[in-house]
Amino acid sequence: MISLLRRFLRPYKKLLLVVVVLQLVGTMASLYLPTLNADIIDNGIAKGDTGYILSTGGWMLAVSLLQIACSLVAVYFGARTAMSFGRDLRATIFRRVGEFSAREVAHFGAPSLITRNTNDVQQVQMLVVMTCTMMIAAPIMCIGGIIMALRQDIGLSWLLGISVPVLAIALALIIRQMVPQFRLMQTRIDAVNGVLREQISGIRVVRAFVREPVEAKRFGEANLALTTTAVRAGRLMALIFPTVFLVLNVSSVAVLWFGASRVASGAMQIGSLTAFLAYLMQILMSVMMATFMLMMVPRAAVCAERIEEVLATESSVTPPVNPVTTVTSRGEVEFRGATFQYPGAAAPVLADLTLRAHPGQTTAIIGSTGSGKTTLISLIPRLFDVTGGAVLVDGVDVRELAPELLGSLIAIVPQTPYLFSGTVASNLRYGNPDAADEQLWDALEVAQARDFVAAMPDGLNARIAQGGTNVSGGQRQRIAIARALVRQPEIYLFDDSFSALDLGTDARLRAALRPATRDAAVIIVGQRISTIADADCIVVLDAGLMVGLGTHDELLETCPTYREIVESQLSAEDAA
Repeated sequence: MISLLRRFLRPYKKLLLVVVVLQLVGTMASLYLPTLNADIIDNGIAKGDTGYILSTGGWMLAVSLLQIACSLVAVYFGARTAMSFGRDLRATIFRRVGEFSAREVAHFGAPSLITRNTNDVQQVQMLVVMTCTMMIAAPIMCIGGIIMALRQDIGLSWLLGISVPVLAIALALIIRQMVPQFRLMQTRIDAVNGVLREQISGIRVVRAFVREPVEAKRFGEANLALTTTAVRAGRLMALIFPTVFLVLNVSSVAVLWFGASRVASGAMQIGSLTAFLAYLMQILMSVMMATFMLMMVPRAAVCAERIEEVLATESSVTPPVNPVTTVTSRGEVEFRGATFQYPGAAAPVLADLTLRAHPGQTTAIIGSTGSGKTTLISLIPRLFDVTGGAVLVDGVDVRELAPELLGSLIAIVPQTPYLFSGTVASNLRYGNPDAADEQLWDALEVAQARDFVAAMPDGLNARIAQGGTNVSGGQRQRIAIARALVRQPEIYLFDDSFSALDLGTDARLRAALRPATRDAAVIIVGQRISTIADADCIVVLDAGLMVGLGTHDELLETCPTYREIVESQLSAEDAA
């Protein structure tokens, strides 16, 4: 946690210095007030000197105003520093997560990454706020209070030597039990977020299978686990204030008991006893303030560890040191012995794949579930990096291309198309912000989406919900295809992007795609033979290996795996 705070608070050193100075002045003013009060009692009230009372009271008023002013300004600058710290930290986490490949995102999980960038940052940010407003003042007040109390009377100093250590030890024992509970609590929050996010995303499936009671029970279990941990931590936290006030009150009684005998013997004046009691209160209150901070430190430390884990994780897809920024845009994709294997996996997902996709041609990928089709597509835009061999675009290894250049050459339509909240137009312009309305309508025409978009009340300005949940699956796919067309890249990647379309719409869309993509390389992952049969080249994958390469007619003759796939779909296609 210290390294995290040092790194992100370094730009605000001047503001922190101002906060420290203001807190120092304000705390010293607060410590001076009991001494002035003792002087009024001993030298003013006891002697009946009204002038002394008024003049010293005026000083007390001025010191109080100074304390208030310093405290207000210190809180303002402290809060500003903390909010800036939180803003910078969230932005850094966001940028780092944006650099992650699919592997790192899957490792942490989306719910955990959201929690780390919101709740965890908030906990550390609150620690910074409380440090600026309370923790800086607490040690100054404690040390200064001890010095000022000893100036009033040395004879009662032994009470400080007992009450302060007793309070510190008692609180340390409680906080020691709280640390593991706070660590567990953050994990429980991740679990609740994960279950809730999953249920909201899959609400249609839940309702379709009438699984509401089961999902409610699953959420209840995760919620109960969080509640149990929070209650356990809360019970420990609830012990702190009774402990503080018990020591505080017992110490006050002890000061009055033993101080009264010293006053009676003439060894101590009444004003000094009053000041000593006030300083004791300030000392113990400073310990309580520090304790309040220590209550936050364990949870903030756990959150800081989780944040550091994200920031310390390097993406497996690293940008090139000397990136290639220009290529001859032909749209040619080549796999040279490409192999991909997940860390710790027994076998590679793809093994020794050699393939070339030419511009102006359609290359189709087919294979059984788990054969590596989506992984193959993902290697081109560097969602993953090959663990062996190479993937080249226009003759350059994708690992050497500047990320911006690689992204500008490719448009991908994923297996599960995602639409962002906004309008149809804002989604279509996602890859080309300057596209005119005519280009959008042309892309929708090719994607067979013009009719249903035109039928919407606002046309291109029709609202799209987050994830595109207010349109059908087939409409989502067609809008996603239109979005890729608006980009007009050199390489089109369609990852099973026609699965939600009926055969007629599929055929019309593919027929319209050919002239629209005639100068680009088109790579299609498909499950239906009708979708890929007219491709210029078909690649057949089986368990990560390329077992067939050729046209539809050639593969029927030479590839048993392809023939099995065709025969399994033949009756259904004939019926259609």
